[in-house]
Amino acid sequence: MTSKAKQARNLIEGKPALIVIDIQKSTFIDDSEVRSIDNMPGYKDRMIAARDLVDAAHDNDIPVIFIQEVHRPDLIDFGRELDGDEDIHCLEGDARTEVAKEEMGFRPGDYVIPKRRYSAFFGTDFEILLRGLKVDTLILCGGLTDVCVHYTFVDGHQSDYFCRVVEDCVGGSSIQAHEAALRAMEYLQTGAVQSRSTVINAMSAA
Repeated sequence: MTSKAKQARNLIEGKPALIVIDIQKSTFIDDSEVRSIDNMPGYKDRMIAARDLVDAAHDNDIPVIFIQEVHRPDLIDFGRELDGDEDIHCLEGDARTEVAKEEMGFRPGDYVIPKRRYSAFFGTDFEILLRGLKVDTLILCGGLTDVCVHYTFVDGHQSDYFCRVVEDCVGGSSIQAHEAALRAMEYLQTGAVQSRSTVINAMSAA
């Protein structure tokens, strides 16, 4: 157990941006009992709750960046992604792949970053956008907690961003995986895991 004194950080350091990860139409229009990607119980409700964060960001002039996982229909860009539990998903041209703009309150001026891999940083212009916006703190919501949210958090951490994850606005492949991912992110940045109400209050104060 470390006894090293930690530098206290604000929930929001510098300029924030809200990062909405993979909240796509499939969550709202696909009620299949067997899905291509496992979702923990209550997953949809957690994505719906993320709308409160989007509204708060808009109200406080905080940039909102929607991340969209999308793959070519010939599957050429899946790489090793189908070697685990996930089946084919998020294909171009499939209505389920579209960003859930209506449900999430998308506005003109919001940004969309398509990605072919789990991390929003990998092979995209996400970091170019963040640097252009002069962002310091990433506020993450969406799914999956244990996959795309976690991997984006780790890459943000390694790129020296302050990273926060809104625990009641993310959902994992299972409850156990969700909780383990939250612990892993909190390990990297103390105070990273925050509640929706606390984050919304911090947005207003910023």
